Amino acid sequence: MSAVPTTAHAAALATPHWRTVVRHPEFRRGAADIAHVALGIGAWGLVTGVAMVQSGLSVPLALFMSLLVFAGSAQLTALPLLVAGAPLWVVWAAATCVNLRFVIFSAFWRPYFMPYPRAYRLRLGYFSGDLNYVLFMRRFPEPHPKPEQLPYFWGGVAVNWSAWQGLSILGIVLADAVPASWGLGFAGVLALLGVTASLLQSRPAWVAAGVAAAAAIAAYALPLRLNILVAIAAAVAAGLLAEAAERSARGHRRRLSHAGNDAEERKP
Repeated sequence: MSAVPTTAHAAALATPHWRTVVRHPEFRRGAADIAHVALGIGAWGLVTGVAMVQSGLSVPLALFMSLLVFAGSAQLTALPLLVAGAPLWVVWAAATCVNLRFVIFSAFWRPYFMPYPRAYRLRLGYFSGDLNYVLFMRRFPEPHPKPEQLPYFWGGVAVNWSAWQGLSILGIVLADAVPASWGLGFAGVLALLGVTASLLQSRPAWVAAGVAAAAAIAAYALPLRLNILVAIAAAVAAGLLAEAAERSARGHRRRLSHAGNDAEERKP
C-alpha cells in the first residue's frame, strides 16, 4: 500500500467547509464515541489547570500555556521541573520524550490525511489527542482516505478539546480557591489511569506501561524528577522489543502454517 495519495484522491478530498463537516453524520458519531470518556478528560484538565497556578505560573501565563500547548502530559511533566529549577534542556527533553508518541500517531494518520494542504494538516496536528487517535483507528482500520474520516475526526476533537480546555481554564481561574483537602490531585490520577487504561489495546502496550511504572518507582530518588525520563526510555525500549517479539512470533506461526499446508498438498 502506498502512503502517498493519488491525484484522484487529492481531488476527491478537497478541504471541506466547516458547515459541511459539522452537518455530516460522522461528526456526530465521532463526538458520541469520545463523549464516554469526556468526564475523565475534563477531570484531568481541571487538575492540570489547578497545578499550573499552584506551581507558580500566573493566571495569564497558565491560560496561554493551556491554549497553546494543549498537551496535558507534557504540561504536568514540565511543571515540577520548572518548580525545581531544572535546566531548560531537561524541561525540553522531558516534554519531548513524553510527546514522542505523537510522531507515531502522525505516521499512522498520514495515509488518511495526506491529501489535505499542509496548513490544514498542521491544524489537525494541534487538535489531535490520544483518544482521538485510538477511536479513529477503530472506526477506520483500513488506511485509505475517505471523505467521512475528517468529520469523524473533528467530531471527536470538538468534545475532547472542549472538555479539556473548559475544565482546565476553570481550574486555572479557581486555583487559589481550591483547598488541598479536596484531593483533586488524587482524583486526577484516577481519571488519568482510566484514560490510560483505554489506550492499552495490545500486549506491547501493556508491557511498556508495566515497565514504565516499575522504572518510575525504581528511579524515584533521582533529582529533578529524572525518574520520568528513565521511565519513558525504559517503556519505549520495552515496547519496541515486545512488538518485535510479537511480530517474530506471528511470522513463525505463519511459516509453520504454510509448511503444514505444503505438506498436506504433497501427500499422495
